[in-house]
Amino acid sequence: MAINTDKNSYTVIFAAVMVVIVGSILAFLASALRPNIAENERFEKQQNILYAMGVNENGDDTGSVNFIPTDKVESEFTSYIKEQLVIEGDKTTSDKEAYLIDLKKQLAAKKKGEAYKLPLFIGEKDNKKFYIIPMYGKGLWDAIWGFVALDDTMTVQGVYFDHKGETPGLGANIKMRYFMDDFAGETILDGTRYAGISVAKGNNDPLNKTKDDNEVDALAGATITGNGVSAMIKESVNLYKDYLETIRVK
Repeated sequence: MAINTDKNSYTVIFAAVMVVIVGSILAFLASALRPNIAENERFEKQQNILYAMGVNENGDDTGSVNFIPTDKVESEFTSYIKEQLVIEGDKTTSDKEAYLIDLKKQLAAKKKGEAYKLPLFIGEKDNKKFYIIPMYGKGLWDAIWGFVALDDTMTVQGVYFDHKGETPGLGANIKMRYFMDDFAGETILDGTRYAGISVAKGNNDPLNKTKDDNEVDALAGATITGNGVSAMIKESVNLYKDYLETIRVK
């Protein structure tokens, strides 16, 4: 008996069967690939933390951002990151997997008035200590995040920024090396106040030679993204200021 493929019922049944088949295939692939995805996310976090403290494969070309390769990053992370801390209120504990804490979820818990955890990483390079704090905020279109590495004078040693959906060629340039490099040497303190660092238009210091003004030059055409970076840094350093006060050279 021939099937009448012109009937609406055939179209509906065919579409339903295809949805089930394709959905099953996608679910299987997602399940099968989940370990690889998790591993790649873990490597990426390690790369970003190391990048903020200056452990990378950048050359003299200031236009490129070159991470430690994934086949080396785990050993390099273990070598340079000497301690991982978890801050819960007035309690600070060590945790070798603190870098896996989802800061977005922790900040959401804080907003709800629930208990939350803040990860912090202590690295060593060239006999110098780095205190690396994660950051999470809002850009023009979606989330922005990153890491900032500080020394015990609250001077920035390096940063890493990334985004989910900022405008290419504009706000997306927060992850360009020329922008991130401007933060090195800036202080997050204004006197004794944790002021953060502002991404400022017309700060009269486009080469960022002045390092005690809590400002870097803004990206052209990316005011809202820049404001998001400014807010993210300020909010983040204030979250961690109680701990930073315990290590700050006064």
